[in-house]
Amino acid sequence: MGEFDLIARYFTRPVRPGSGVALGVGDDCALLAPAPGMQLAVSCDMLVEGRHFFADVDPAHLGHKALAVNLSDLAACGARPLAFTLALALPRVDEPWLQAFAGGLLRLADEHGCALVGGDTTAGPLNICITVFGEVPAGQALLRSGARAGDDIWVSGTLGDARLALEALQGRVQVPAGMLAAARARLETPTPRVALGLQLRGIATSALDVSDGLLGDLGHILRASGVGAEIDADEVSKLIAASALSTGDRGHFDTELLRQCTLAGGDDYELAFTAPPARREAVARAAASAATPVARIGRISAEPGLRLVDAQGRALAGRYASFDHFGG
Repeated sequence: MGEFDLIARYFTRPVRPGSGVALGVGDDCALLAPAPGMQLAVSCDMLVEGRHFFADVDPAHLGHKALAVNLSDLAACGARPLAFTLALALPRVDEPWLQAFAGGLLRLADEHGCALVGGDTTAGPLNICITVFGEVPAGQALLRSGARAGDDIWVSGTLGDARLALEALQGRVQVPAGMLAAARARLETPTPRVALGLQLRGIATSALDVSDGLLGDLGHILRASGVGAEIDADEVSKLIAASALSTGDRGHFDTELLRQCTLAGGDDYELAFTAPPARREAVARAAASAATPVARIGRISAEPGLRLVDAQGRALAGRYASFDHFGG
């Protein structure tokens, strides 16, 4: 099967009227038409076999995740998805693999009204690169630079489940089968918090998605905003595999493992955001409207630096390194 047959069979779809896409796959460029008063939000992420996913991953899950990590960036900006492009390097043409990959990718795209409008394919080591486009009202994008001293720090959903799955799959910890299945689902099919990002416009003072680990990613907000933070590490550690741990399996893990997974685990694709204490009810309403749980885990301080404390407010000295794309 040639390149153009492959694209036509698995990745070409008609453009939906009113979708914000004027021209999709088939020409040298796609044409996007954001609504009047909107700005384009653009993000790009690459997934490389052996670095970002296991070689034996379910291709449908891989297709889902490839788009989910990009939609998560739009969510962090408070942008509504419009369209995306796909650049795909394949070691060989494997039609059952392509069918499953495209299925997982396009199901998530349909859930978010995000059209595939172009890209490229070539032979090579398995590599997936997606560029996603969204729209956000001019001046209303959520940025990393708006956090202010006194703001609450919030995070959506659960943290650390993906890291727990990775530790188990690489044989470093033993995890009950049911918990591993739930944690692996978080690793391979994360949920982009697009609905929450949209609801947080006008409420959050800053936001980002947690992709490389909470502490490392939160540091981007602190640097961009010129502030510091205090994080309740014990409150954060409660957010791992909440459904399984609530049944009594928490004692299966030591405190340091829970902290490492939740504070620095990576691959969570949750939103971390800040908002003034006076907006706590507004945050709660936004979370309810988006059907997404949120937890308050700390506060922004004027003093630079990030400080970890336990439930009693005592300083913690542990070091928790987030994922580094160029690390060993």
